[in-house]
Amino acid sequence: MTDHPQTPGSDDGRDPLEDMLRQMFGGQAPDVEEIRRAMQGMGGTGGMPFDPSRLDPAMMQQAMAQFQAMMNPGAGSEGPVNWTLAKQAARQAVAGEDPAVGSFARREVDEALRLAELWLDGVTDTESTGQMGAAWSRAEWVEATMENWQRMTGPVAVSLANAMSAAIEQQLPGQLPEGMDPSMLGGLQPMLKNMGGTMFGLQLGGAVGALGKDVLSGTDIGLPIAGHRLALIPVNIEEFGDGLSVPDDQVRLYLALREVARMRLFLHSPWLERDLFAAIEQYAAGIRLDVSGIERAAESVDPMDPESMQAVFDGASFIAEPDATQRAALEQLELLIALVEGWVDVVVAEAATPLESASALRETMNRRRASGGPAEQAFAALVGLELRPRRLREAAAFWEHVTAEQGKEYREAIWRHPERQPTGEDLDDPTGYAERRTAADASTDALDDELQRLLDGGFGEAPKEG
Repeated sequence: MTDHPQTPGSDDGRDPLEDMLRQMFGGQAPDVEEIRRAMQGMGGTGGMPFDPSRLDPAMMQQAMAQFQAMMNPGAGSEGPVNWTLAKQAARQAVAGEDPAVGSFARREVDEALRLAELWLDGVTDTESTGQMGAAWSRAEWVEATMENWQRMTGPVAVSLANAMSAAIEQQLPGQLPEGMDPSMLGGLQPMLKNMGGTMFGLQLGGAVGALGKDVLSGTDIGLPIAGHRLALIPVNIEEFGDGLSVPDDQVRLYLALREVARMRLFLHSPWLERDLFAAIEQYAAGIRLDVSGIERAAESVDPMDPESMQAVFDGASFIAEPDATQRAALEQLELLIALVEGWVDVVVAEAATPLESASALRETMNRRRASGGPAEQAFAALVGLELRPRRLREAAAFWEHVTAEQGKEYREAIWRHPERQPTGEDLDDPTGYAERRTAADASTDALDDELQRLLDGGFGEAPKEG
């Protein structure tokens, strides 16, 4: 970044205009010096800061037209949300400390994932993934996951983008400097309609980028967010391991075991991925917004400070309380994620017994997974969706009991049929699961027998006419 003398509004010597443009446009930011000269030519003198009150209306109209061009989502954007900008913002968020993955690190990851497959073969009946492992940089994780983030956040993103744009469009005329003709905003209607989509794109990109600095593998959030690809993120694993008194190779292998175990489960039970995303989509489809909150935030927008248009919305949650249908979807999602993470916890604990630090790593990962971190909380505030297994320990206890009482074959057979999915009642009382399951199967079999008799002609003779 080019060095500039300290300017008003910058506490550390950085240029706020350059920071704003880079935050908004990433590597495609307009030339900062050119924008500054244009602003000074429209009202500033010498090296004095830009003062919007000194602009005449004609110059202001020209400046706002230039800003409109900058804010236009442009090609590659579909609908009101600027998904292209979202990905750019996510990549920009991880770009500062994201070294390329070298050949040595790739080899370490590949060996860890291969060994994890072998160790899991002895403790689970799920089949090997048969996949080559990958070592990703943070930017590669962003690229691999962005399509699914769009799928997950699409409904709420569109609603928020439209609401933000409408609120800004409604409030902006009253925020103009004295003496400026509100009719000048007429040429900015396309920009105003895109403003909410631009801001949401920036915020979503920032949230995904923050997650990109925190996740340890492709399935670390409990979903196959990167598709059916085995992957570890070496730079994040290294930072995670720095706070532990555990050898690096043990940390890497333990995380590889968790990554491979999850992927085996998703491949073993195709319905699981379908139901996870269906619960997310059902929740998102029912999103209701706090419109009054958005309108109050829009009242603080400064039309002379484009950065403020994002700042007043940044970090705020405008998601209304979920209704009954959404709560049911969230409960189903939390239950499924808890069951996945609980199963992974139990299977990996058994597979990792050769590791001296297995117990310590298990406890560390469970605390991390159950509590979430700042990045996950920022994402939850943005879209109202927490990807946290609140009943992780109960789910792990359930799988431990099932394994001890019925064996791993029975345990893995549960995952083959969605109708056998354990319920909240089963987590509360794992000892009664097998009996309840047997009774439910018997009831289903009896119903099937009755239906078969009807199909085989058990209706009796038809009544005679008259």
